Amino acid sequence: MPQEAHPAHRPTLTWQFPLPRTHTGVLLGNAVQGLMVWGDQTLNITVGRAGFWDHRFGNAFATRTTFAEVRRLLEAGDEAGLRRAFGTDEDKRTAGQRPHQVGGGRLELHLPDGLRPRQGCLDTRDATLRITLGRDAEAEHTGSAATIIIRQAIDEELAWIELPEALRGRVRMRLVPSWDHVSEDLSKLGCEPPQRTSRTNTNQPLEAFTQPLPEDDPLTVCCLDRGDRIAITTALGADGADRAEAAAKQADTAAVAERTARWWNDYWADVPAVNLPDPDLQFIFDYGLYKQAGLTAPHGLACTLQGPWIEEYRLPPWSCDYHFNINIQMIYWPCLPTNRASHFAPLWRLIESWRAQLQENAEKFFGTEGALMLPHAVDDRCQVVGSFWTGTIDQACTAWMAQIAWHHYRYTMDESVLREVAWPLLAGAFNGFFAMMEWIQQKDGQWRLSLPVSVSPEFKGSRMDAWGRDASFQLAAVHCIAHILTEAADILGYERDKRWQQALDHLPRYTPITGPATAEAPERQHTRIALWDGMDLLESHRHHSHLGAIYPFRTVNPAEERDAETVRHSLHHWVRQGTGAWSGWCVPWAAIIHARCDNADGAVSLLHLWRDNFTNEGHGTLHDAAHPGLTTLAPSLAPGGREAFEKREVMQAEAGMGALMAVCELLVQCRDGIIHVLPTIPRRWRELSFSGIAAEGGFLIGATVSEGCIGRIRITCPHGGRLRLAHHMGEACRVDGHAIDAPIIDMTTEPGQVIEVQRP
Repeated sequence: MPQEAHPAHRPTLTWQFPLPRTHTGVLLGNAVQGLMVWGDQTLNITVGRAGFWDHRFGNAFATRTTFAEVRRLLEAGDEAGLRRAFGTDEDKRTAGQRPHQVGGGRLELHLPDGLRPRQGCLDTRDATLRITLGRDAEAEHTGSAATIIIRQAIDEELAWIELPEALRGRVRMRLVPSWDHVSEDLSKLGCEPPQRTSRTNTNQPLEAFTQPLPEDDPLTVCCLDRGDRIAITTALGADGADRAEAAAKQADTAAVAERTARWWNDYWADVPAVNLPDPDLQFIFDYGLYKQAGLTAPHGLACTLQGPWIEEYRLPPWSCDYHFNINIQMIYWPCLPTNRASHFAPLWRLIESWRAQLQENAEKFFGTEGALMLPHAVDDRCQVVGSFWTGTIDQACTAWMAQIAWHHYRYTMDESVLREVAWPLLAGAFNGFFAMMEWIQQKDGQWRLSLPVSVSPEFKGSRMDAWGRDASFQLAAVHCIAHILTEAADILGYERDKRWQQALDHLPRYTPITGPATAEAPERQHTRIALWDGMDLLESHRHHSHLGAIYPFRTVNPAEERDAETVRHSLHHWVRQGTGAWSGWCVPWAAIIHARCDNADGAVSLLHLWRDNFTNEGHGTLHDAAHPGLTTLAPSLAPGGREAFEKREVMQAEAGMGALMAVCELLVQCRDGIIHVLPTIPRRWRELSFSGIAAEGGFLIGATVSEGCIGRIRITCPHGGRLRLAHHMGEACRVDGHAIDAPIIDMTTEPGQVIEVQRP
């Protein structure tokens, strides 16, 4: 019988040097300052600072066009007019004229006596990184190895390197600003070089720089050798240089370390503990939980595509902005099942600060009051980044964030979150959708609602034909929001809006397509889910948007008779189209879809595939595959292809968090108000245990599996309330010793109650 996972046990994770590139580095982060520790002959620490924005060149699309005008341009095939409406200017795009973040720099530590980094051991209990140094591969076994320790404050822009006595005063620092790599790009944008400071003839050598921007606050990075330790500080603002140097000189690192250790202790006490029989998925879970803190800590900044881990050697891809057509949602997904809903605080504060802009976008674009419109790619001021028109009009971005805010309420039962965060987003998203709807008459003479212009995220890019009527992704979003609004209004005592029921009754839940069958693909004779009216999934595509009704919007239950056959044929067609155009983040999403369809083995297989293909040698999570063979988003097989790929290696954070979420979904799912514990057990998982996975209603779930069967489930009820739980022990179980002859437990619980479920 496996022992229940114990929350006090947290692993030490190990890296072997050389780690040759920035994004192969070991990560330390506090949701503001991010460190990537890597190197070969030297020990390199890339220092990023989230929120270092050049805010110029935002796209004020809503001042130039409306939904009615976009519809007219699309139906007329007026490509030039559409490009003008969304501010597309190829010269500006080439020049990088869009809001973007800028990297910090890199601290190079040149070690004496031929020493170099050999191994990194990360103690995840308190985020302490120990770097073993040696002269050769055997050094650590011959007694000649030395160890330096790297720590970071959880709530300050401060990190430090603790040096062994033998190295004090003998390590040479070299601080390299990002400017030294991207000066050509920044110069074209009107940026000036950094002001550098170097003091070497002193008992506390200092290296620092301040990088100015034309219209935004400068960033200072400061490194101070205090003898027994080297302090690394960052500061944003006109007085940043003084603040960064003062922090480096005055920091009481012992007190900071103690405070940081307490924070991590509380973090690990909150999150689930999981013991899996699969080492790869165990690593995904363990490292994912660790990185979640560095990306989304509640005292930090709302997480972007890369969080604080921004490279120094180029301007970050996609501006390191906020992408709301899956990326930001995926980053925050696991905060709920891992019982860290507090990590949403920076994100909700940011979105609330955008409220006026979201209203202005919607009122100008839709011509209606009460709507909110969140475009898919924005900076931290909600300025549109770039001119990707299909993403800009994707109202499901708003709906998706509204759904997540609702789930925040459901996992915490905090009505203030429902009233102040979720409700405005829910109502605003629906009102925007309703402004786009029209009534159309069907062939049978019946009238129904329709979305005449809609998109399926990223399918066909920004081409003129990248749209259609009743995109299944948008339909799923509307149904999701309309259903939630009805339930939320009852909880808050608000009057129901009749339009919600109109949408539920008269708008399709998805758009079906049947045929054309061919000799090569006879299965196309069956009905499946289309991208939009008349548009099949023509090829491999990274955004599984047409399956959004399965997940994330959960408006279709694959097990229900009315949809089961359509879902089955949709999955068959989707799988047959293959992975040839998949990116890193879409693989965990695919795993969740399979888990939702009770294909746990398929989900596990995809997570192995993701780790094998979309992480690098330092466990960095990649947008493109690390090697060719699975997808065309990969290094070229041509000479020099590998070298070119490594120079443009794209790290994004969301896939690692999506993989963490996928592991949680394998263990516990919430379906139509029912908590499912291990709905299907992967066939190779004979022994496993977990505790503390959060579920809707605020319940905390634990279970043990022995010989491939669930032996025990433990439910903790912090808030009490109605519990509906599918135990998957068969048709019966024992609840607190009493026999229950039903596959679903349905009972009222008391706050603080603990329930034990066992096999009969």
